Amino acid sequence: MPDEPRTSEPMPSEPMTDSTGPSTEPIADPAEPLTTEPTTDPAEPSTAVTTEPTTDPAQPLTAEPTTESTEPATGPAVSVVGPDDGEKILLGTTRLRILEDGRTTGHRLGIGETVLAPHTDGPPQHRHAQHDEGFYVISGSVRFTVGRESYDAGAGTLVMIPPGAPHTFANPGDRPAVMLSTFTPDLYVQYFRDLQDMIAGGQALSAEATVRTMSRYATEPATDFAGPPEHPA
Repeated sequence: MPDEPRTSEPMPSEPMTDSTGPSTEPIADPAEPLTTEPTTDPAEPSTAVTTEPTTDPAQPLTAEPTTESTEPATGPAVSVVGPDDGEKILLGTTRLRILEDGRTTGHRLGIGETVLAPHTDGPPQHRHAQHDEGFYVISGSVRFTVGRESYDAGAGTLVMIPPGAPHTFANPGDRPAVMLSTFTPDLYVQYFRDLQDMIAGGQALSAEATVRTMSRYATEPATDFAGPPEHPA
């Protein structure tokens, strides 16, 4: 029988080694790219290695929402009192409208609008020990009595009463008078509410009852000036 052709079987490829001695480190497959560190899939785009998780690259990069950017800024409450608003108190021929009772100002300031009907007498002369009182005449004329002196204050006049100064006011004229009154602090606002409650309970608005109510708010009558005042300045 004819001899069959002899074929040599392919020898398995073995890693080459340095002729000086066996290699102590494995040599990577020459078919693969030579790298010293494992890398991401070459088919994927190269990205920087980070230690923190990042957002999806397909999504636009946005800053994290904060309270300032998502919620309106808040601050102290602002009081706005319209011409027909405010707490209304009627004391005989005197009408008051409380514009600020101290809740907005931390009780540092109270404000009221006072309307005196013609020929309205004011309270007995008195002194406040713990608050200043201011009167700004808006219209008409108001007579202020301070000790033995009187002043007829027309529209645009401001009268400031510091603690300890005796004073009262009245409208002896034939027209209504309107004042803006301030109380610093707001201590005296409650005095007018007490007078209104007293009248609602059936008690007359007498000088004696007024003085008793004043005493609750560090206020006392100026008995040393009980006589008639001098002529208005």
